[in-house]
Amino acid sequence: MNENLFSSFITPTMMGLPIVVLIILFPTIMFPAPNRLINNRMIALQQWLIQLISKQMMAIHNQKGQTWTLMLISLILFIGSTNLLGLLPHSFTPTTQLSMNLGMAIPLWAGAVITGFRHKTKASLAHFLPQGTPLPLIPMLIIIETISLFIQPMALAVRLTANITAGHLLIHLIGGATLVLMSISPITAFITFIILVMLTVLEFAVALIQAYVFTLLVSLYLHDNT
Repeated sequence: MNENLFSSFITPTMMGLPIVVLIILFPTIMFPAPNRLINNRMIALQQWLIQLISKQMMAIHNQKGQTWTLMLISLILFIGSTNLLGLLPHSFTPTTQLSMNLGMAIPLWAGAVITGFRHKTKASLAHFLPQGTPLPLIPMLIIIETISLFIQPMALAVRLTANITAGHLLIHLIGGATLVLMSISPITAFITFIILVMLTVLEFAVALIQAYVFTLLVSLYLHDNT
C-alpha cells in the first residue's frame, strides 16, 4: 500500500472537530509567567532570551516603531516554539498551513503599511516612483512597485510554509527509506540513519531561523514605514 507523504500535514481532528486551535494555543504552556520574587532558571532563561530578541529586533526602530516590541517578540516566540513542537513524533505543525501563515503575514504587513501611509504619507508614496525615473517608464514602474508591495505578505507566508514543509518531507522520506533498508542492507540503513539524525538537527536550526527571518522581515517592513 502506498503511503501518503502529506498525511502529516492534514489538520488533526477529534470526534470530527478540528483541534488546530488547541495545538496553536499549546506553545503558550512552555513559557511560564513569573509569579514570585525569586525566579527559577527557566524563567531567568526566558527573560534573557526575550531581552536578547528585543535588543536585536528593536535597535533600528524609532520610538513609534518600538511600540510594536511586544507584538514582534510574541510573534517570534510563537513561530519558533510551534516549529520546534512540530518536530516531535506524532505531532502537527500549524506553520505548514499556508492559510495560517497568511493569517499572520497579512495583518502585520497591512498594519505596517497603514502606519506608513498615516504618518509618512509623502515618503510612502515616493516608494512607488524612484527619483530621476524617465517619463515614459513612470506608469510601468508604478505598476511594478505596487505589485511588489502587495506581494510582500504572500512572500512571507510562502517562504515559511515551503521551508517547514520541505524539511518535514525530507525527514519523512529518509525515515521511511531507513526502515525499508534495515532488512535489505543494514550498512546502508545505518548510513541513512546518520543522515536522518543530521537532517533532524538541521531542522531544529531551520525552525528557529525561519521564525527569526519571518519576524525580521516584518520588523524591516515596519522600519520602512515609521
